[in-house]
Amino acid sequence: MSTDTASALDLARKVLRIEAAAILGLVDRINGDFDRAVQLLFECRGRVIVTGMGKSGIISRKIAATLSSTGTSAWFLHPAEATHGDLGAIRADDVVIALSYSGETEELLKLLEWIRRLGAKLIAITGDPLSTLAKAADVTLDCSIAKEACPMNLVPTASTTASLALGDALAMTLLVRKGFQEDHFASLHPAGRLGRRLMRVENVMSTGDAIPVVRDTTPMPDVFHEMSSKRLGMTTVVDAAGHLIGVFTDGDLRRLMSRTSDVLGLTAGQAMTPRPITIRRELLAVEALKVMETHKITSVVVANDDGVVEGVVHLHDLWRLQMI
Repeated sequence: MSTDTASALDLARKVLRIEAAAILGLVDRINGDFDRAVQLLFECRGRVIVTGMGKSGIISRKIAATLSSTGTSAWFLHPAEATHGDLGAIRADDVVIALSYSGETEELLKLLEWIRRLGAKLIAITGDPLSTLAKAADVTLDCSIAKEACPMNLVPTASTTASLALGDALAMTLLVRKGFQEDHFASLHPAGRLGRRLMRVENVMSTGDAIPVVRDTTPMPDVFHEMSSKRLGMTTVVDAAGHLIGVFTDGDLRRLMSRTSDVLGLTAGQAMTPRPITIRRELLAVEALKVMETHKITSVVVANDDGVVEGVVHLHDLWRLQMI
């Protein structure tokens, strides 16, 4: 390893240690002020407006995006553009989160009078608890650091990392206080991979006429026709009352043919696998996949507490969701 390479690696490690220390330094500052900030956000009847200039503006955009993705209506407002026609974006029932490490960013300070006139609440995230911004805020969160990770101690690095981490802490604490659950996340991320994995079985299963169903008295030629027409490689078997009593699959057919030559003379009830594995429609699709993998099956029946078939989930359904 060359001297230059070793020096670069040492610097990279130093940067990471400084930024890690900046985040760890926030831990002891999570106090009543932080809880009051979360409560302001929880009680907000309008929107959360996140604002900041330069690098703080970039962090503000990310905080707003994280809040929005976890059930809180949040927007980024550029402070310079706000004073050139966008002040109408702030309403009296909003909460403004303003990021400025110095707490003296000129563009942000110009917003303070308007925020106060409207009556909107203000949360400041700053490195100077005695700054103008901090003194004007309803709640101030201290994100001060010992030093930047920049070798010249100039480029915002550790300070922006600390601000970002504090914003994440706010968003995650608010998420829990609001009771935000996996199904809420899925509804807000329908096109994303995580959202697809959090979909419920009822959203992906075959239902109605697409469900293969035969009676226990159905002769095997008709069983084969039902399986072929529904194209799931199986059929459910129900009794006279419509309750699930078994399934018959392509695998069952292969095993049956190895035992008897009179397959066509049997009924579904004689050939089926009794007491099949079933799942509930409320189950997550990813959990249905786990059931199929555990039991080495390619489809699983969805049934209610009374044993009435409500649907069938096949591996193909999960392939379409790109879960496999």
